[in-house]
Amino acid sequence: MSNPAKAIRIGTMIKGNAPDPAAYVKSILPHGFESVEPFFWQVMNKDLPRLAAELKEAIGDADVTMSTLGMFGNPLEDTDIDRETLKGWQALIDNAHHFGATTIAGFTGRVRGKPIEESLPQYRKIWTELAKRAADKGLKLAFENCAMDGNWASGDWNIAHNPDAWEMIFNEVPADNIGLEWEPCHQMVYLIDPLPQIRKWAPKIFHVHGKDATIRWEVIREHGIFGKEKFVFMRSPGFGDTDWVDVISELRLAGWSGSIDIEGWHDPVYRHELEMTGQVHSLNYLKQSRGGSYVPNP
Repeated sequence: MSNPAKAIRIGTMIKGNAPDPAAYVKSILPHGFESVEPFFWQVMNKDLPRLAAELKEAIGDADVTMSTLGMFGNPLEDTDIDRETLKGWQALIDNAHHFGATTIAGFTGRVRGKPIEESLPQYRKIWTELAKRAADKGLKLAFENCAMDGNWASGDWNIAHNPDAWEMIFNEVPADNIGLEWEPCHQMVYLIDPLPQIRKWAPKIFHVHGKDATIRWEVIREHGIFGKEKFVFMRSPGFGDTDWVDVISELRLAGWSGSIDIEGWHDPVYRHELEMTGQVHSLNYLKQSRGGSYVPNP
């Protein structure tokens, strides 16, 4: 009998371009991760069928999935590294079946330094083609809701960071297999309440990142959001302001299933030597939040 709690799996991201991703996966499996999201930053320099085989061998008989692959960069622009990012999207789409993945995630890209509206023609050109390429293989494409320090008027990486932009891009390319890689953190950074978004946008949420934020309201009240004092910190789940029982409850109410993969390397406290300490805490916190048993820290 399958475990209904695992309709929502709790996992983590892994760096696909690392020297030995399989060894890393093998080392963290005893903590109880249920999924992994291999991801690449701008350039994908791996033999993907070989990487998939190595990761599957590392996972062995463990009940761990690789439902989502990540490719982060700017596929809308035309420098050498941007073209590499676009090639990476194409390669992941073509090789997703080796991993058992059903979703490819990352940034939309952006025409650099221009308002969001001026990116739409290039967005339509690139993503109409990629959406069809993915649909032909039964795959979904998911955009992370991260501004990468951009805003409506200007930016470098991504236009899918604001609900108004989501309306525009989903209208620009009305493909059923284009959606979101959503997380509460990136909405809280903009002082947006994330929970109502789940109720409205759940059908377009294809993957969830496990990342949270702590908003320092006392700093905002005294210094505002453009002063020298930092008003928000990105946090690992269990250390931030979000009640993930509410997040997962809203996802379940919407009939959502899939993986919540922890996006590490951002917490200001649990990083470097404490990175895995923080991730394991987040893993067990998220498992408790969804209900069901969890693996104690080894």
